[in-house]
Amino acid sequence: MNRFATPLSGTMALAALALLGSCSTSQQAETSTVSPADRPNAIGAPRTASTVSGQAQTKGGITLTPYNDSPKFPTAQMVLNAPIQGSTVPSGEVAFSYDLTNFQLTKMTASDHAMQMANSMKGQHIHNIVDNQPYTAHYDTKFTKPIADGQHVVLSFLSRSYHESLKHVGAYDLRTITVGTPAAGTQPLNFDLKAPHLFYSRPKDTYSGKDAQKIMLDFYLVNTTLAPDGNKVRATINGTEFMLDQWLPYMMEGLPAGQATIKLELLDSSGNLIPGPYNSVTRTITVAP
Repeated sequence: MNRFATPLSGTMALAALALLGSCSTSQQAETSTVSPADRPNAIGAPRTASTVSGQAQTKGGITLTPYNDSPKFPTAQMVLNAPIQGSTVPSGEVAFSYDLTNFQLTKMTASDHAMQMANSMKGQHIHNIVDNQPYTAHYDTKFTKPIADGQHVVLSFLSRSYHESLKHVGAYDLRTITVGTPAAGTQPLNFDLKAPHLFYSRPKDTYSGKDAQKIMLDFYLVNTTLAPDGNKVRATINGTEFMLDQWLPYMMEGLPAGQATIKLELLDSSGNLIPGPYNSVTRTITVAP
């Protein structure tokens, strides 16, 4: 027997086992912090869980909870082929044409959220937003859409069936176009495609019955992100302010029946509004429990 090897006493052996168990538990806890949606299930499809990704905020009877457990599509890509960036197209119906990879339109997103909140029975789709006006949802890669004559900003992004946006690079497109002939005296658009921008997405229109219990707040950021010590979004819901420092969807609960007003503002780390044509936006929805 090696004279330097000393048998462990019973107490020392138990302590060593406890330490190993502690290390194993610590490793397991650290692993569990990875979003469950990022881990495939037995058949390779994304899976979801009921976990949230931050502390819920409750003010004025309204609870706002961030979540990050939706199925991920990290390799999904969208390319807008037409209209071309900076181009002028004829008046009237504007033709849009996209190429998509690793993302299936019209498929129902496999998530509990599809049953917990307003969900499109037509499945996954593209959100098309012109000048930060309410989006139109499209379930084909080619469609036409009436747009008034003038200069416009067009944001497109991929969306889960329950209207939650995909937020990674490659899942969106931002560009400017001109439709027809702008009115005489119209100033140039002067929209900076490289500046920080906030776009409003959800909620929209009317929520009734079960859909009114959990209503998703979702917005789109371009050329910026959020952080506790960086830029933030101030969401003012029925006059109550919530500061958001994560770019995630948020579940709103407790909205009373009637009209609800939602204002979103993109702020810098000092709490100042970041310049931009859409970085302050207000929308009204109807809640009918």
